[in-house]
Amino acid sequence: MRVAVVGAGGLGGYFGGRWAAAGLDVVFLARGAQLAALRARELRIASPLGDVALRVRAEDRAAAIGEVDLVLVATKTWQLAEAAAGLAPLLGGGTAVVGVQNGVEASAVLSAAVGAERVLAGTCRIISYLAAPGEIRHVGVQPTLTFGELSGGASERCERIRDALARGGGMTVRLADDIEAEIWRKFLFFAPVSGIGAVTQAPVGVWRRIDEVRERLVAAMEEVRAVAAARGVTLPEDLVSESLDFLDRLPPEGTSSLQRDVRDGRRTELEALCGAMVRLGREHGVATPVHAAVYAFLLPRELHAQGVVDWPVG
Repeated sequence: MRVAVVGAGGLGGYFGGRWAAAGLDVVFLARGAQLAALRARELRIASPLGDVALRVRAEDRAAAIGEVDLVLVATKTWQLAEAAAGLAPLLGGGTAVVGVQNGVEASAVLSAAVGAERVLAGTCRIISYLAAPGEIRHVGVQPTLTFGELSGGASERCERIRDALARGGGMTVRLADDIEAEIWRKFLFFAPVSGIGAVTQAPVGVWRRIDEVRERLVAAMEEVRAVAAARGVTLPEDLVSESLDFLDRLPPEGTSSLQRDVRDGRRTELEALCGAMVRLGREHGVATPVHAAVYAFLLPRELHAQGVVDWPVG
């Protein structure tokens, strides 16, 4: 199976590197310092599940890669529309496209760009980041890629892709009968935890023990459940308690990607997380006061990172 990984950061670099190490034909579509590093030296993955160092192929143009069997789009949410618009050279008659962005709207963006018939909705779990150009650090959570047909259920092509990708060590690859519910399951955890971590700028081991903060987290999770229900997505009754249990087992020094991006003054995925909750809540007449407050408090830093507003940030 020939795989193109669009975005070679902490997520795409980890999964693509593991697949390349397992013998799959993997090509990265990258840019900037990451592209230069992958061309100049080995891709290195540091992980509790075993380290990897290998030479990989990286290109800066989709046309230089050509048609593939699978495209894994692992960009940030705010990069997705531009990335999707440039996928045409990778697409053959049977090419499948899987997006693993945070949030709940990636499949719609990809479908508009390449056609819904090509798109498999996906989500993943991993705590990893780009430690330096060409160096991926996996620091927690069993890396898991979950995907399925937009219409629900698994298909023959899903099973074929799953079987090929599962050859990679250091990860779990699974199919979902209801991938939309799986995406919202992750969103119920990820959006509130990311937003509250970004506002507090404290590691998870600190803020999860503070009652006043934890109460806001639970309220934010219930907001996600309510919006999901309004969209026809039913989530398990015990999902909030399950999510809190997962939160309490995270390494105490843990931080979310949104939190780190806010801290470092980079553009963030705020719009796809808290912003999406506010938008979707309004669309369905569901109040989302915690997400609305978090979004408002973080928006000035996001606009500063985009260059829309300016002031000295220390």
